[in-house]
Amino acid sequence: MSADVIVSYDGTANDEDALALAELLYATGARLALAYVRHAREGDPARERIAQHDAEQLLERGAAQLPGEVARHVILDPSTPAGLRGLADAEGATMIVFGSEYRTSPGRAEPGTSAQALLEGGPLAVAVAAAGLRALGNGRLGTIALASDGEDGAAEETAALLAEKLGARMAEPGTDADLIVVGSQPGGPRGRISLGGAARAALNTRRGSVLVVPGQAPPRL
Repeated sequence: MSADVIVSYDGTANDEDALALAELLYATGARLALAYVRHAREGDPARERIAQHDAEQLLERGAAQLPGEVARHVILDPSTPAGLRGLADAEGATMIVFGSEYRTSPGRAEPGTSAQALLEGGPLAVAVAAAGLRALGNGRLGTIALASDGEDGAAEETAALLAEKLGARMAEPGTDADLIVVGSQPGGPRGRISLGGAARAALNTRRGSVLVVPGQAPPRL
């Protein structure tokens, strides 16, 4: 089963927030997959079987919290972002969902190391769940806002489509919202994330989960 949205999941509290955001996005009709990246094989065959089994069980527990049929992938790659990008290529996915960095203030979204790597010129939409979303969420995305005016049109298209599919209200650009859609710079590379100053400010100051969209390439939802 191919996926539209891949959720990076390792069982930590902030990755439970990623599950919560993925569940909200599932209401658009998006197909979900969970992924856990192992960085190296164990040298001993018995230990390797245990490590693989533990990873598969972790994903089983995560998938049990999501609606519908959820594909599960244990990836072996020394780099988490590279492993996730390779899986997205294989699955045809256009978005990866992450939890926020450890100790992010509740209600804010702070990309961790792997998300940051994909935000630097990556070809996939990157969503970062607000810290504490698993407890703060109301079961739906009620408001959606653009980070600012004058972004690449893919952000506007994505925000409008999400609002239509989810029955959400479009808030004023630059304000806090349940989901803030961040566009790439006009004139940036097509199909790549290119963050300008206003977009980076939104990542640092707004309250709400964040979805960053590559230039001229809205994700499939």
